[in-house]
Amino acid sequence: MKQVDGEKLLASLGPEVENLKGRLTPNAPMDRVTWFQAGGLAELMFQPHDVEDLVTFLKLLPEDVPVTPVGVGSNLLVRDGGIKGVVIRLSAKGFGQVELAGENRIRAGAICPDKHISAMAMDNGIGGFHFYYGIPGSIGGAVRMNAGANGSETASRLVEVEAVDRKGNLLTLSNADMGYSYRHSSAPAGVIFTHATFEGYPEEKAKIRQDMDAVRTHRETVQPVKEKTGGSTFKNPAGHSAWELIDEAGCRGLMIGGAQMSSLHCNFMINTGQASGYDLEYLGETVRQKVFEKSGIKLEWEIKRLGVFMPDREIEPFLGQPSE
Repeated sequence: MKQVDGEKLLASLGPEVENLKGRLTPNAPMDRVTWFQAGGLAELMFQPHDVEDLVTFLKLLPEDVPVTPVGVGSNLLVRDGGIKGVVIRLSAKGFGQVELAGENRIRAGAICPDKHISAMAMDNGIGGFHFYYGIPGSIGGAVRMNAGANGSETASRLVEVEAVDRKGNLLTLSNADMGYSYRHSSAPAGVIFTHATFEGYPEEKAKIRQDMDAVRTHRETVQPVKEKTGGSTFKNPAGHSAWELIDEAGCRGLMIGGAQMSSLHCNFMINTGQASGYDLEYLGETVRQKVFEKSGIKLEWEIKRLGVFMPDREIEPFLGQPSE
């Protein structure tokens, strides 16, 4: 039984959608998009051909229809009831390019994989981007959440972001406009990032390659990179490492349904085979509750959770138990 009715939504948009160059898919399965390979349906998915196509679509879309942009789905947990409204998934052809944009500057499309920025930077002797080599995901997500690793983060390299708002207006946001803090930006929730420009500094290619190799070796050694995972599940609280708190609370290897906290890196949640969105989120909230009981610290989700719960399968923060 479908939880959403994408055919009805698509029909309501009228004949003008036939002029779009991109792809419209009603009742799109999100388990094919997310790295967790779990979750319900997107009521309607639109993959725009280019920025002009995206602008045209947003201008014809009624304002009461919710819009949810997604990237490559690397740190995304979709609930089993699906996502209402329209999911915007940028195409690699229109938004996946990466190019030089001046001295020590790189411009990339929002769907460009983070590691492609590292490769471009190394090929051109531009330092400051080796950390992206170890971050799974795309530039749009990195810009939104201020992704970082190995002591560096997006905020230190970003110059500006090009975006489209819900009404189809083109925007350019500076680094200051993004309001960056740890794993967070205060950019408007409704804007869709299309491109970003970054700036590094001159550095020897051999040194950049050495740093990239160190990032890759570390990631492959301590993270479950071959599993169906969404990367780091929780943010590091000030003065603490999330994985240490999870380990101390006895949650390393903890399993609920088909979801498990990795035994290799216990801040990584994995789908062992047939986990549902419910299994994954219930496991996450169980871990949050156990960590709070053990340490008094409230872990915050780093993974983005989207969509609605199935009836009678709602999950409250900390499982609804007293958290103070």
